[in-house]
Amino acid sequence: MGDAFVVASARTPFGRYGGALAGLRPDDLAATALTALLARVPGLDPAEVEDVVWGCANQAGEDNRNVGRMAVLLAGLPTSVPATTINRLCGSSLDAAIVGSRAIESGDADAVVVGGVESMSRAPWVLPKPERAYPAGHVTAVSTTLGWRLVNERMPAEWTVSLGECNEQLAERFTISRERQDESAARSHALAAQAWAEGFYDDLVVPVPGVDLARDESIRDGSTPEKLAGLAPSFRSADVGGTITAGNSSPLNDGASAVLLGSAVLADRHDLTPLARVAGRGVHALDPQDFGYAPVEAANTALRRAGIGWGDVGAVELNEAFAVQSIACVDAWSREGLDPEVVNAKGGAIAIGHPLGASGGRVLGTLAARLSESGQRWGVAAICIGVGQGLAVVLENVTSGVRS
Repeated sequence: MGDAFVVASARTPFGRYGGALAGLRPDDLAATALTALLARVPGLDPAEVEDVVWGCANQAGEDNRNVGRMAVLLAGLPTSVPATTINRLCGSSLDAAIVGSRAIESGDADAVVVGGVESMSRAPWVLPKPERAYPAGHVTAVSTTLGWRLVNERMPAEWTVSLGECNEQLAERFTISRERQDESAARSHALAAQAWAEGFYDDLVVPVPGVDLARDESIRDGSTPEKLAGLAPSFRSADVGGTITAGNSSPLNDGASAVLLGSAVLADRHDLTPLARVAGRGVHALDPQDFGYAPVEAANTALRRAGIGWGDVGAVELNEAFAVQSIACVDAWSREGLDPEVVNAKGGAIAIGHPLGASGGRVLGTLAARLSESGQRWGVAAICIGVGQGLAVVLENVTSGVRS
């Protein structure tokens, strides 16, 4: 078995719902990220890419018919470059990285591009086909932007509640207050704005041609817990203890991310300096309504497979679907030795955004860049996934000056 390395990454800015990127088809967004990624490795002939593994959570509209393959074709890569599209909802592009890294480690490939895309703005409405011809009644168009749709009536009701209600239950279970959630959300905005101002994202984020969007569109400079405290709960009313608001949840977004994974053979062939080695992977599942807590055991599994513990970890990128689930996960890991301050030190999804299929690639690329910047040796990228799943990847910094 060989090693799989993160060689390079690129992503678009993440646009808000109905915002600057809403006019772009998801396959065009995907092609933009793919083109920008390969431009960062100029010595690599695109024909050397042996597979493209792409994540997308919706796949009901313009992102149908294998959007990964559409991106390859639209980006002008040789038609000999294959591609597949996979769907593990919010974890799709981190799942793509897991699939791609396994292919490299097993010797099936030396160069695999992984990533993902989502246009939540352009997600279509869908109609079920009628059970019989010429129905007389009305039908309802169902939005595919987020969450359950066309639910099987055999599913237990407790499994199919809204994502927000799931996390209200998590807040109750772990006694996580509205105040803690708002503080966490304000921290996300402050750190994201600071990271952009200091130039951290300049080398990670690429412009989208024809679009005037210089940074992630959902970041709100000057967000404070006090301002966020003025927002009304979105899923339960305040008089029955509702704590989750639009301000302490991730927004709806559009965007794409891409990561080049390569073997040692590829690095030697092109004199490339990889950023990090994929050292461990983990997947976990639990009751669907508890999905926000699934990263806990996914990350613990990945750490065990990497042969390290939380006390060794110097950087964590945890996708913030909701502040409450992020707090619950970090609390659990902190009890095992994690320093909470190393989590999302460049901002999280509450500020940056969460275009479902692209978020896993974002956290992985950001983690590799953070390890390179800080010199820390070990990092974890983790994400929760609707319907009760979580994924995690451990990276080991392989750049010079690594801290033990």
